[in-house]
Amino acid sequence: MKLKIGLPKGSLQEATFDLFKKAGFDFHVSTRSYEPTVDDPELEPWLIRPQEIPRYVQDGILDVGISGKDWIEDNGADVIEVADLTYSKVTRNPVRVVLAVQEGSPIESVKDLQGKRIATEYVRLTERYLQQHGVQASVEFSWGACEVKVPVLADAIVVNTETGSSLRAHNLRIVDTLLVSTPRLIANKEAWQDAWKREKTENIAMLLTAALNAGALVGLKMNVERANLQAVLGVLPALKNPTISPLSDENWVAVETILEQKQVRDLIPQLKRAGAQGLVEYPLNKVIY
Repeated sequence: MKLKIGLPKGSLQEATFDLFKKAGFDFHVSTRSYEPTVDDPELEPWLIRPQEIPRYVQDGILDVGISGKDWIEDNGADVIEVADLTYSKVTRNPVRVVLAVQEGSPIESVKDLQGKRIATEYVRLTERYLQQHGVQASVEFSWGACEVKVPVLADAIVVNTETGSSLRAHNLRIVDTLLVSTPRLIANKEAWQDAWKREKTENIAMLLTAALNAGALVGLKMNVERANLQAVLGVLPALKNPTISPLSDENWVAVETILEQKQVRDLIPQLKRAGAQGLVEYPLNKVIY
């Protein structure tokens, strides 16, 4: 038996393959191919645009897939959301789906869109947004590059943004946020009822989440003379108790802990001054809570 899994083709492809590799799955794809290979014989992977994955999963063409919450909502897909995977193509920040206009535009809120023209890839999501606010406007599908259409071809656009740099580069201003989106591992409802497919999907979700958890953490170990132990422990964050192990010299112990990577830069000099020696920082592959 195989689990048919859809992976996002395009801007999120490389980040997705990297995450799977950290989780223990090595995917490879040749140029222009839609059928990647993977070192797990129980997986049948397909490389598909993320806009389409929710529909294919809903219809049972795929058992599971990874797509953004934005595309799940735009498709109105009836699927099981198995895991929220907070990663993106550049940062670990979620993507925002925003309404944007040119700087200097008189449009200040959704109400000002009455009778206006909006360009977007998120046609259904935008139409529901307008309906919720009682606004009638023309929503036109755009094959990307929405930023260049304002103000000549459209009065406003609805696009996704991770850092906002493209909007700023095109002299655009965000009016409202329609949705905050992260990639989701989603499953077909019938596949979810199959015991083998469900267990396989849950295993993948666990490993992907563990790889994401590890991405922001590092391990830190050091040797400490017992006389300096309390001083060293006083420097370490109190959230988690470190592991303390005796060494062959009874006057010394080994201390090991897991910390947020951003903390270590400031902690290592403090630990050294408190008496820690032989400090070693090391990366983590997976952390399961």
